[in-house]
Amino acid sequence: MAEKINIFTLSNGIRVIHMRNSSHIAYSGVMVGTGTRDEKPEENGMAHFIEHTLFKGTQKRSATQLINRIENIGGELNAYTTKEETAFYAATLPAYIGRTLELLADMLFHPAFPKEELDKERQVIYDEIESYNDSPSELIYDDFESLVFDGYAIAQPVLGTRRTLRYFTADKAGRFMAETYTPERMVVFVLADVPFTKVLTYAERYFSNSPYIMHAGARTRVTPAAYTPKNADYHRHTHQAHVMLGSRAYPIGHHKQLALYLLNNILGGGAINSRLNMSIREHKGLAYTVESQYTPLSDTGYWSVYFATDPENRERCIRLVMDELSRLAQTPLSTTALHRALCQIKGQMAVSADNNENTALSMAKQLLHTGNVFSWQHALDRMSTFTPEFLLRTAQEAFALDSISLLQYV
Repeated sequence: MAEKINIFTLSNGIRVIHMRNSSHIAYSGVMVGTGTRDEKPEENGMAHFIEHTLFKGTQKRSATQLINRIENIGGELNAYTTKEETAFYAATLPAYIGRTLELLADMLFHPAFPKEELDKERQVIYDEIESYNDSPSELIYDDFESLVFDGYAIAQPVLGTRRTLRYFTADKAGRFMAETYTPERMVVFVLADVPFTKVLTYAERYFSNSPYIMHAGARTRVTPAAYTPKNADYHRHTHQAHVMLGSRAYPIGHHKQLALYLLNNILGGGAINSRLNMSIREHKGLAYTVESQYTPLSDTGYWSVYFATDPENRERCIRLVMDELSRLAQTPLSTTALHRALCQIKGQMAVSADNNENTALSMAKQLLHTGNVFSWQHALDRMSTFTPEFLLRTAQEAFALDSISLLQYV
């Protein structure tokens, strides 16, 4: 992020991050380091449930008033929940960042949790769960995480289950927020053409009086212990065979994180000329979708390969994936291949950075999990120092065939 980054910590521990740019659109919001992995088994789905229900009214605003507060000025209000974060943010004209931050502070600090709204939203999430269950290409990611993180809260699905959602109440939601929406887990972020002094004035005005405090009862996370690879076959009654394989990987901030990021892009990233896409789709015509993904988390992570194919081609596709993994772990990249991979990822990162929404969320997430914020140019400079030998050692460690878990929908 070539533009100057401003970071400040309020007296209560909430961090504020701001970057000024020349865009006509501002992105402002709050990212909370709270997600599925912070839930007890009987609370599975609570973080996502709260994300939904905070839009259902505060002590001074109804659900309609909340929506209209941003929609009436032509803005867009968004939110999402992951295994480790919950984010609330809006895209508006820069003149309205104060209105946005006041609204979000009201939602997070003074939720009403009206029972009739909770009951309605519970039904909405039931439908969301069923929609997810009808999409094997999405569901398999949850099932795979359950396989590689078995026994830990991080293995639980973000949406929860009908069984757990049935027992969520306003009191339980309030207790969960008191224990997980603590100031050290909260980042206020603004990407806008406004001075930092104005952002800081709004942040201090609306977020200095958080009702949540750092206390001994705040929840702590358990890092998953040593990993044992597993295989599982699930009968999902799908026309195609859906397959995912992979292993645990480096966490955010690890010195080999960027090396695996580059290797994953070569293996099966978004480009059509990735090795997996060329081998399985372009050359053999065995699958419409084949992709790899690397997901670093705060203290762990995983990489995975996913493809869907006709059942009779399943074993052949698995062998082709293993062949490509072995190639990366046995044969160092040539100087030309490494240069080409760096050129490709530079363009991809630049395109992603041109999306201000991505940039705003990225800087908040980096600050939340690492305490630092680095630009994509800094990451590219780091990757430019990688040698073929360093990448080979990383591939040998990350893609070791005896550490791979395999999940199949058959």
